[in-house]
Amino acid sequence: MSPKKIIIWYRNDLRLHDHEPFYNAIGEKAQVIPVYCFDLRQFKTTSFGFPKTGKYRAQFLLESVRDLQNSLQQLDSNLVVRQGLPENEIFAIAKKLQVDAVYYHQETTAEELAIENKLKQALSENNIACKSFWSATLYLPEDLPCKVNHIPELFTNFRKQVEKKSGIKKLLPAPKKVFSLPNIEPGKIPTLRDLGVEKPSYDDRAVLKFVGGETAALERLKHYFWDTDCLQKYKETRNGMLGTDYSSKFSAWLAHGCISPRYIYDQVQKYEIERTKNNSTYWLIFELIWRDFFRFICAKHGNKIFYQSGLQGINIPWKQDWKRFDLWREGKTGYPLIDANMQELAATGFMSNRGRQNVGSFLTKNLGIDWRMGAEWFESLLIDYDVCSNWGNWNYTAGVGNDARGFRYFNIPKQSKDYDRKGDYVRHWLPELSLIPGNKVHEPWKLNQEEQKRYGVRLGVDYPCPVVDFFKSVQANEAIYENAVSNTSR
Repeated sequence: MSPKKIIIWYRNDLRLHDHEPFYNAIGEKAQVIPVYCFDLRQFKTTSFGFPKTGKYRAQFLLESVRDLQNSLQQLDSNLVVRQGLPENEIFAIAKKLQVDAVYYHQETTAEELAIENKLKQALSENNIACKSFWSATLYLPEDLPCKVNHIPELFTNFRKQVEKKSGIKKLLPAPKKVFSLPNIEPGKIPTLRDLGVEKPSYDDRAVLKFVGGETAALERLKHYFWDTDCLQKYKETRNGMLGTDYSSKFSAWLAHGCISPRYIYDQVQKYEIERTKNNSTYWLIFELIWRDFFRFICAKHGNKIFYQSGLQGINIPWKQDWKRFDLWREGKTGYPLIDANMQELAATGFMSNRGRQNVGSFLTKNLGIDWRMGAEWFESLLIDYDVCSNWGNWNYTAGVGNDARGFRYFNIPKQSKDYDRKGDYVRHWLPELSLIPGNKVHEPWKLNQEEQKRYGVRLGVDYPCPVVDFFKSVQANEAIYENAVSNTSR
């Protein structure tokens, strides 16, 4: 009797370890047919006209798919690759090979769910089974202390409940042996040019040369945990902005599913036993729980996370001021911390968490610009773009998220001195300010003519004057925000 045939439909789960669909198919002694389809819709534009998948993430994706293909080939299997609409391509393969089932990992937001539903309907009409699994989060929906649609709206409450009442499932091993593929053309992994994306060039000022794939993900964890012991001081260094190891940098591999959150958790447990257990080892798990929270909030609230009024439904009259938006995204606001972070993002596809909080605050609380423009710009450029974390964080930053604390803004001059005390980060990304000493570099608008001449920078020529007065712009936008909140609550 020939074995069952099961398609494993890969999306944002580009790995072999801790992969429940693959693990279950192997357990059923099935002939596994791994498939990845490059969804051409993901290479079009966002609603504000930005490339939906920019060059940094596109390259990381290609590397991740290629690494998965190599891993499968080492098991005498292969990855079937297609380009088009996944709901059509997966169904076509399923029908041609007369498979018994399609297994896949669930996604959370509207675009992805629509694709899943179309595929499920087509498969059902042809009597092909379809089974979905959930593994994007550390805690699984069935292990939560309540149904997803009843999870707490505040992160702290969510965290306390899951830490007290929920368990974390055991890590699943990677397959060691699989059946070879049936007779099917595996297809070729497209090039960036095929996808209409320009090739990025590596900037040697980048914090890390991100390489996609499960292999690189596991190597990064080994480096950060076991080779350098950086984990033991993570809580103290995580707010850094300059250097390779101030934070784990796992986010890009997590976003593409090259590493499982449960694998990270499992390695933290081992580290605590073999090396040390402290606030830093806990804090890395704390950050994974934040990631879970945003995913479950998206599952709970659906499309509200994409609305201009956000999860709270606050109708703020945001501006769509393209002139100032372009100054923000090009790093030409006249505020060095903002400009350095935005230029790092443009040059590398990455920015620290501290940087993201500051630039998001500046766009919304100082410029009063529609936060969705910022969210889409991040979607386009970020190598670690995760739909739930990105849009959840932007809701929070704009003050319209479920866990937002009213009109909370970041004091950019203070943040600059707190987190880039000597100005090294700013000088790293803004060479035009490189001669300005110490933390004077954070407030170049205070330099007199003699100082400008001495440090080789002419305000308004070599470096822009501030686009807005910091505190006056905060006050103006706070008044707009409070008025909107007042009208919403009536």
